Amino acid sequence: MAGHRTLIRDANVVFPDRVAQTHVLLADGKILAVDADRHQSADEVVEGAGLYLMPGVVDDQVHFRDPGLTHKEDIETGSIACAAGGVTTFLEMPNTIPPAVDRATLAQKYRRAAEVSRVNFGFYIGATPTNLDELKAAQDIPGIKIFIGSSTGNLLVDDQSALEQIFAETTLPICAHCEDEATVRANRERLGEPLRVHDHSRIRDAAAARIATARAVDLAVRHLHRFHVLHVSTADEIPIVRGKAPWVTGEVCPHHLFFSVEDYDRLGTLVQMNPSVKTPADNAALWQALLDGDLQVIATDHAPHTWEEKQRAYPDSPSGMPAVENSLALLLNQHVQGKCSLPQIAHWMSDAPARVWGLVGKGRIAPGYDADLVLVDLTLERTIDHQRQRTKSGWSAWHGVQLRGWPIRTWVGGRTAFRDDEVSHEVRGTAVRCDHQRGGYWATPDGIGT
Repeated sequence: MAGHRTLIRDANVVFPDRVAQTHVLLADGKILAVDADRHQSADEVVEGAGLYLMPGVVDDQVHFRDPGLTHKEDIETGSIACAAGGVTTFLEMPNTIPPAVDRATLAQKYRRAAEVSRVNFGFYIGATPTNLDELKAAQDIPGIKIFIGSSTGNLLVDDQSALEQIFAETTLPICAHCEDEATVRANRERLGEPLRVHDHSRIRDAAAARIATARAVDLAVRHLHRFHVLHVSTADEIPIVRGKAPWVTGEVCPHHLFFSVEDYDRLGTLVQMNPSVKTPADNAALWQALLDGDLQVIATDHAPHTWEEKQRAYPDSPSGMPAVENSLALLLNQHVQGKCSLPQIAHWMSDAPARVWGLVGKGRIAPGYDADLVLVDLTLERTIDHQRQRTKSGWSAWHGVQLRGWPIRTWVGGRTAFRDDEVSHEVRGTAVRCDHQRGGYWATPDGIGT
């Protein structure tokens, strides 16, 4: 593919501040021009008239269960689902078996992804109460993940002195799952037995999220450490993260935008998540926080389990759902309904996460950026169906939901990873490069473009 040129002609191109019909030229894995001559010589010409060209989605929170839990998902199947959904880069969480809490385990995950991933990839290192030296030595990765709330193995970090050390002595950006463990335990004890799935949102209530988020943001501000609040789920958390530039950013997930406690009767454990789904009022507040810029990122927290596992009676059922292949379509459908613009979607799902994690060359359609792109058809209507899901888990909580606006072609490094409803067996992504000196959401993006 060296020297291969692709001209995407007459597409409606989604830039950070506008949508404009133009011609985009790709060469050697990069965007060479965004205003190319319509008759520019190229090895392939893609007719984009009537279609929309967007930067590939950067999903900064996925769980691909590899290694240790690959009956649910693995890097290969998760990346295949990404390519079909217009996700060209994923950042994966450390709660695997064994957990990625040291550089040797991280290196194994990077090697595996280089062999099988259809899209670009990066991996966080997980914090424990005792691995400070590993956190300080880790380099060339997106950041550190802390579970301030229950997790598996040794990944729970709830001790204040350990948290103070991590924020004070490490340099990589930090993200966290914020639910207060003491609050969760007290709520569980108060409810007693028997429990039903509706109680999940009473156990993991708004107070649990609010207390942990306030604690983590306080650490970030006091130690002047870049911090990203994962999966904000409550209206209560929005004032905590608002106006904390340049140190704090936040994100919301599709399930916290589109599902609420009212969906337990219909969907049961399929919408059991950590943090839990909250009220319709929280849904509305989170959407408004995106529109207002108080939250910057949309990510999926793609956390698949098998259908059989999710059918267990609560509380034996696991929390989590798959989402990477439907997240962009869910937001495109919101645009079709007039609720947001295409540049806003590109910002929330591509540009902002690239800037938060200092991902070099990601997140925008601009000369010099990587040719990670997705072509979407806003007239295409399709119903989400369990049988069509490429995730190994084979189901979606949005089963039966009809959406208008879908990705129809995905490029990763200038090569076609998805087209005509098929994912390429040949394309492989590459590890992300991170520039944490010039990156960060509140920095200008120009320094991390190339």
